[in-house]
Amino acid sequence: MSDVTLLFRDALQSVFGPLDFLPVPDGQIHRFHVPGDKPGTLNGWLVLYLDAIASGAFGSWKSGGSNTWCSRVPVDAREAEQVRQRIEQARHQREAERRRRQKNAAEWACRWWSHARRADPDHAYLVAKGVRGHGLRQRGDELLVPLYANGQLVNLQRITPDGGKRFLAGGKVNASYSTFGTITPNRPLCVCEGWATGATLHQDGGYTVACAMNAGNLKPVALALRARYPNQEIIIAGDDDRRTDGNPGRAAANAAAALAGCLVTFPEWPADAPDTLTDFNDLAVWSKAHGIA
Repeated sequence: MSDVTLLFRDALQSVFGPLDFLPVPDGQIHRFHVPGDKPGTLNGWLVLYLDAIASGAFGSWKSGGSNTWCSRVPVDAREAEQVRQRIEQARHQREAERRRRQKNAAEWACRWWSHARRADPDHAYLVAKGVRGHGLRQRGDELLVPLYANGQLVNLQRITPDGGKRFLAGGKVNASYSTFGTITPNRPLCVCEGWATGATLHQDGGYTVACAMNAGNLKPVALALRARYPNQEIIIAGDDDRRTDGNPGRAAANAAAALAGCLVTFPEWPADAPDTLTDFNDLAVWSKAHGIA
């Protein structure tokens, strides 16, 4: 066990928390479980080189962050160039691994989608959300929500009867989305977070919708759609996370609208609506339960 390996693990632990393994210093990409992620996932990555100055890089495919590390300060330009080359090599390795993981997930998505059956209209999630299946498919008891990028199926969101949600491991999420309706020049296009919100906007309001699946993806999706449809009227239909510090849903929607040149809208809450409601689907379900048209 080398001091360098321990120092590199210390750097990892300063970002991710306690780890139960030692990094392998072989210059190859290695995956690991990030504390706090779902059990069984391997979202972390690392690469460590021991030749010349010991150096490496690490990060998380889930969060998208990355860090570089060096055992000491280079003493001259030659050593500095060696470190720079190693860090650049790590970047290329990481990108190659990311592409490999996305390709593998896309192949699984296509396979699962092609063999899945039509979603049961009485699936517990659809019933709870008060929406129809809108072309979803089902595998076992999980609903399959297709995510597309540049017209290609790249991932699936799996929804369990109790509302649990997972993407295929390693699949592309950034700038990918699930749609309702056909995007046409003379009709506004809504961009929202969750699939159920999109279903509500489509079936109750008649909107064409692109679902970004989460707040962090609103901006990439809005920018991708703006680039593809430069003259389209785009409306960000944001979540209103009123009980969460900083209201991340509202903040993300406003930021996406400003950056992509879109309009933005949020649910208008009745005076007696509880502050646990956050999105357009929540409002529709609550309104129906209380006899409000």
